[in-house]
Amino acid sequence: MSASQLVLGVKLRDDARFDNFHGDRNTNAARRLETVCQRPDGVPVVVLCGDSDTGKSHLLQAACHLGENQGKTAVCISIAELEPFGPEALSGLESHDIVCLDDADRIAGQQMWEEAIFHLYNRIQDRGGLLLVSLSDLPASLSFTLPDLVSRFSHGLIIQLGIYRDGDRLKILMARAEKRGLVMADDVAGYIMRRAPRRLGDLLGILDILDENSLQAQRRLTIPFVKTVMGW
Repeated sequence: MSASQLVLGVKLRDDARFDNFHGDRNTNAARRLETVCQRPDGVPVVVLCGDSDTGKSHLLQAACHLGENQGKTAVCISIAELEPFGPEALSGLESHDIVCLDDADRIAGQQMWEEAIFHLYNRIQDRGGLLLVSLSDLPASLSFTLPDLVSRFSHGLIIQLGIYRDGDRLKILMARAEKRGLVMADDVAGYIMRRAPRRLGDLLGILDILDENSLQAQRRLTIPFVKTVMGW
C-alpha cells in the first residue's frame, strides 16, 4: 500500500513558516534552506542535521508552505508514521514537487527501507522534484548500510542545526506569545524559563496550555496566573 493510498502526511502547522522561525542560533541555516527552496538550481536533496530539539520539523513544514505558495505540491511525512506500513509506503511520493521525510535516520541499518529511500530519491530526481530529509547527525556518522544512499545524502546540500541556547529559547517563547496575541512581560517569561523543561517543544507546549487558559485573564499573563494554571 503506497503513501498516496494511505493519504498520510503531516498536517502543516500554520505557525511553521520561515518568517516565524526564531532563535539566532539557526537563523542562517533557515535562510539557506529558504533560498534553496525558492531556487533549487539542481540541488537534488537537502539534508537537515541536528538533535531533536533544533527545529528540523518546523523547517521541513516551512519548506512545504513555501512550495505551496509557489503553486507546487508538497508533502511532509514522518518516517515514524510510515514504519508500520513498510517501505512500500514510499511508493508514489515522487508525484509531489517537494517531498519531506522527517527523522529519516530511524530506518538506518534496515536494508529494505534504505533501498526504498534510495529509489525514491532517484524517482524524485527523474521528475525534477526536491527531496528534503532530516537526520539526527551527518549521514556518514549514522548506521546506514547502503553506500549509495549515504553517498547521495552526503553530496546533497547539508544544513546543520545547533542546539538552542537559553537566549534563543527565550526569544522564541516571546515571539510565539506575541504571535498568539498574548502579553508576556519579561519577568513572566523569566519565571516560565526557570521552571519549564529545557526541551523547546515542551516549552512551547506550556505556551499552548497558557493560551488555552488565558481568555479569562484577558490575554495578559502574570506570574500568579502562570502558577495557578501550571501548578508550579
